[in-house]
Amino acid sequence: MHTGLKVIAFAAALAAAFGAAYGVGAGMDPVAAGGERAVRGGGAAHAEHAAAEGGETALPGGLLVSQGGYTLDLRTRALRAGESAELRFAVRDERTGRNVTAFRREHGKELHLIVASRDLTTYRHLHPARAADGTWSTPVRLPEAGGHRVFADFRPAGKGARGLTLGADLAVSGTSVPDALPPHSATATVDGYQVRLEGGLTPGAGSGLTFAVTRAGKPVTDLEPYLGAYGHLVALRAGDLAYLHVHPNGEPGDGRTRPGPGISFTATAPSAGAYRLFLDFRHGGKVRTVAFTVHAGGPATAGSAEAAQEDGGGHGPEEGRGEPGTHAH
Repeated sequence: MHTGLKVIAFAAALAAAFGAAYGVGAGMDPVAAGGERAVRGGGAAHAEHAAAEGGETALPGGLLVSQGGYTLDLRTRALRAGESAELRFAVRDERTGRNVTAFRREHGKELHLIVASRDLTTYRHLHPARAADGTWSTPVRLPEAGGHRVFADFRPAGKGARGLTLGADLAVSGTSVPDALPPHSATATVDGYQVRLEGGLTPGAGSGLTFAVTRAGKPVTDLEPYLGAYGHLVALRAGDLAYLHVHPNGEPGDGRTRPGPGISFTATAPSAGAYRLFLDFRHGGKVRTVAFTVHAGGPATAGSAEAAQEDGGGHGPEEGRGEPGTHAH
C-alpha cells in the first residue's frame, strides 16, 4: 500500500477506536458524562438552564472539583486517623487564576465546609477561617481511616453569581474497615434528645422532611437559631456522595416559624437510592447532630440514625460540628 494511503487508513482506524471508546464511556458513566458536559457548557449555570428548558438534568452538587469557573483547591490531601490537624484549602477563580476573597454570606457564613467518610458514618460540619489571601483553614480530627470527601458550599460575591458545592477527596491513613450503611429507623437520639423524622425523599421531585425534637418525652419548644434557621440539614447520596441542596421552610423572626418541636425542610433527590441525612440543631447553647438513612423511591421513607454529637475541638457552640457516636452495624 502507498505510504500516504497507509497513514490515512491508520488515522481512520484510530478515529474509529476513539469514537467507540467514547461511546462506551458515555454509556457506562452517565453521571460523569453529564458533569463534563456541564463544565464545557458553562458549569452550573448551563446545567440549570438546560434543566429549566426540559433538556439535560442539572448535576447534583459535590461531584466535581471544578465547576462554573471555580475550583476547590484542597491543600491538605491526607491526614492521620485520630490525630488533630489543620485542613487548608482555597477556592480558585479559573478566569483570573487567583483565590476568591469575596463571598456572599449564606445561612450566616461565607462558606460551609462538610467532611464525610465514604461509608457515611463520619460527618463534620465545619466553619473555617479565611485569611486575607483567600486561604481557608480549620482544625479537624477524623476518627477513622479510609476515603473521605470534602465539600465546599459557597456563593461568590458579585451580581449574578450562583451558589456552588464543589467536592474533593481526602485520604485518612490508618487501618480502614468500612461500615455498612446504618439501617432505617424513624428516630434518632443524642444527649437525651430524641428526634423523629416524618416524610421522605422522592426521586426528581421536591418533598417535605420534618424533624420533631423531644427531650424526656416532652416537646422541645425553645430551639435556638443556628445558621439562620432552627436547624441545618445536609443530605448525601450513598455511593457517590452527591450533595443535595436542602432549604429550611421558614426562619426565626418571620412571624410564622416556631422554635420547635418541628423543624421542616424541602429537598429533592436526584435519583432513587439510599441517602444519609445529617441534622444539626441547637439547644441549651450547644449544637448537636443526628443522622438518618432514607431511601428515595423505596418502601421505607426514614432511616435510622446514629447519633452524632458536636466535637469540641476548640470550637464553641457557634462553630458546632457533628460526629456520629456509636456506629450502627
